[in-house]
Amino acid sequence: MTDAIPPAQLQADRPNMARMYDYALGGKDNFAADREAVERLFALSPENKYVPLANRRFLGRAVDFVARAGITQYLDLGAGLPSMGNVHEVAKLVHPQARVAYVDNDPVVAAHARALLTSTDATVRVVQEDIREPRRVLAHPDVATLIDFTQPVAVLFVSVLHGVTDEEDPAALVRAFGEVMAPGSCLILSHLTREGHPASVVRAKEAVFAQSNTVFRYRSREEIAAYFDGFDLVDPGLTPVTDWRSDGSEPEFSEAGAWWLGGVATKRA
Repeated sequence: MTDAIPPAQLQADRPNMARMYDYALGGKDNFAADREAVERLFALSPENKYVPLANRRFLGRAVDFVARAGITQYLDLGAGLPSMGNVHEVAKLVHPQARVAYVDNDPVVAAHARALLTSTDATVRVVQEDIREPRRVLAHPDVATLIDFTQPVAVLFVSVLHGVTDEEDPAALVRAFGEVMAPGSCLILSHLTREGHPASVVRAKEAVFAQSNTVFRYRSREEIAAYFDGFDLVDPGLTPVTDWRSDGSEPEFSEAGAWWLGGVATKRA
């Protein structure tokens, strides 16, 4: 962990969503409370240990797809701690000068990401803002400098909106960012779903997250599909993340992928 964060902000005794995700992906930037919470999730059903990895694989395929479609600038909302296959790493394999702004409101995430990602690359910025305040995010100098919204941009809501409550209106957040995106821009989104899973297991998972710094809400396909209003989904549409343009080479992820729905869509003219 970075030394730049005061101990009071670290809250090492309470599970943290970003650190839990880091541990689940095999990272080292986590504490005992994070590991214990993730192990409780893993114990609920055998495929749970692959759930974060399935989503991360989707992120990589989706970014590669939009990069090959010509997108050179990216706004990653609720980015979390740096891990394998970060957005800029994938995008820059296609476009070496791709520009990426990572946004997260967690001070630990922001400080750690800045230390790892931005020291030598002016095309990558880390912004500490809350995505639930779109105007603040869009007005931030680093976002305004790096991202030209008059040109196509990829905006990512990957594994983040289930941490936004119904009262905070996640659909309105997507619309707020969508309104400034130029035609031809891409929306990349994945979300945990309750459909097809025992209600008791969903409730047990939500109870684990309720003890962390972020309360999770597993949503229906209908709710998640509504986030793409104003966009046209590309094939194969809104699917389990393991079915989205996958080559089928990781069958062990298929059950885990069913916990996620994900898709990529283009902004209508």
